[in-house]
Amino acid sequence: MYFFNVISLLGGLSLFLYGMRLMGNSLKEGQSGTLKVIMGKVTDNPVKAFLLGVLVTAVIQSSTATIVITSGLVAAGIISLNQSLGIIVGANVGTTVTGQIIRLLDVQSDASFFLRLFQPSTLAPLALILGIILIMFFKFKKSDNLGNIAIGFGILFTGLLNMTAAVSGLKESGIIDALFLGLGNKPVLGYIVGAGVAFTLQSSSATIGILQAISMAGDIPFKVAYVIIVGVYLGDCVTTAIVCSIGAKSDSKRVGIVNIMYNLAKTILVIVVVFAIHKFGMLDNLWDMRMTSGTIANTNTIFNIACAIIMLPFMKLLGNSSRKIIKDKVTPEGKYDDKIAGLNPVFFNTPAIAFGGCYDCLDAMLHASSDNIEKSIGLVRKFDEKVFDEINEEEENIDHLTDCVDTYLVNLSPHVKEDLHVRIMTEYHRVVKEFERLGDHAVNIAEDARELVEDETEFSEQALSELDVAFELTKKILNYTTIAFERRDIEAARHIEPLEEVMDDLTNTLHDNHLSRLREGNCSVRAGIVFLDILANMERIADICSNIGIAIIARIKPETAVQAHTYTSLLHQGGDSNFNEEYIAAHTEYFEKLSGEIN
Repeated sequence: MYFFNVISLLGGLSLFLYGMRLMGNSLKEGQSGTLKVIMGKVTDNPVKAFLLGVLVTAVIQSSTATIVITSGLVAAGIISLNQSLGIIVGANVGTTVTGQIIRLLDVQSDASFFLRLFQPSTLAPLALILGIILIMFFKFKKSDNLGNIAIGFGILFTGLLNMTAAVSGLKESGIIDALFLGLGNKPVLGYIVGAGVAFTLQSSSATIGILQAISMAGDIPFKVAYVIIVGVYLGDCVTTAIVCSIGAKSDSKRVGIVNIMYNLAKTILVIVVVFAIHKFGMLDNLWDMRMTSGTIANTNTIFNIACAIIMLPFMKLLGNSSRKIIKDKVTPEGKYDDKIAGLNPVFFNTPAIAFGGCYDCLDAMLHASSDNIEKSIGLVRKFDEKVFDEINEEEENIDHLTDCVDTYLVNLSPHVKEDLHVRIMTEYHRVVKEFERLGDHAVNIAEDARELVEDETEFSEQALSELDVAFELTKKILNYTTIAFERRDIEAARHIEPLEEVMDDLTNTLHDNHLSRLREGNCSVRAGIVFLDILANMERIADICSNIGIAIIARIKPETAVQAHTYTSLLHQGGDSNFNEEYIAAHTEYFEKLSGEIN
């Protein structure tokens, strides 16, 4: 008979853990887009950092997630290790909110109608009903996310009810009472049990919740409950430290170490103080008192708040100690190391923040490629070996950024579920290669300019004037591309395609003009080859910008992504009046400039 009670207990535990994860992940998914911005604005005021840690953890229901995110932000240089210290303390306090929610198990069946609404047996089905209504019948922006939060909440309480019922059945065997009475005489074992369960489940909230559920059926005295609770603190923070150690930078690992030291100090402080008070006879009434779900939640909260008040002023000492444990690595510093540090695996479970790191790297790539194109254009009229070397050095940086972003996106892919995030992933996969190709064409133009110098060949003034018009148009296309990407500006993206079409017309005309100069003997064959190669690179840069613009539009208007070729064909065939007007205006503007240069 007890075998089936154990099965029910494990089934209830599974539901409880899944509900907590679903609710936590949905809360985190819905809020993570602003977490990086909010946490990045933390000042050196430890109280503000503490309150932020409490708030963020209460929202996303996970101290581990908060501290891991903090570790990633430290690695990225967005906040310093000292700024993170208050957040760590706040996260440990914020995680007690879950236990205060679970204490609703204490609501009695004979309570008033209003209070009975908060009984788990009522709350669970209400939450499930609300969740499925939001998912199935509403289609506003966050309806699915809110629905998952409600369903996670309902599943969590359903699991708690199942665990409570199963433990009630096991109570008849005397196993539960014997187990906890035994732990009462062996506090070290109770501490190890709390730490072991928290480490296994990777959640202090879940472990405290299980203890609360068992308390509904088993006689758990305070002398047992408090050592288990204290053990939970250590078990949970070890898991967090392991995850934080994934960070590439020393300060990122130090966040995890500080969390361990804080929780070790917290456990020692609680045990010493409780033991001392008990020896003075001040806990005699409480020592053997049967704990309830509410008293367990209150004990956990009181321990955490008291330790936070006592230890917050001394957190800098822990930060300094972590620097002695984790030494700084002496490595050559790269130009974009601060950007690459934002591509931290700890952000995989918060895709919105992970994409923020990708965006920073991609934006750096776009600016580096655009600057290289502008420098290479300048080399055509006046070659400078130093500038040429700068272009090639920056190209290596662009290639390195490409590899880092590409690898990060591949590893991030399994964690991306939400439709918006899938679209962002698709956009970033497309543009990362395009940004790299922009840099490649800048190098090609620079090499063409060098070839002219090495061969002691010069363009005619007419050829240079024509190239100036093409260069001006290229810069305008690049400017719209940058605005479109940085601001997610669909209107700026739509300006690219008509200008790209004008570039095609312009390069065809310049190609014909070049052939005329060759026939008339006004241009050497060698110079002509270089001229045509520069033109080809200009045209390809415009094509790449067109691809980037379409990727940006597709992110905002997904239907464009499915029919990208049809979309551009429709524009080029005159199927869009706005495109036609802009194309005609740009064609007139640049061909008038070309005519003026020729004359």
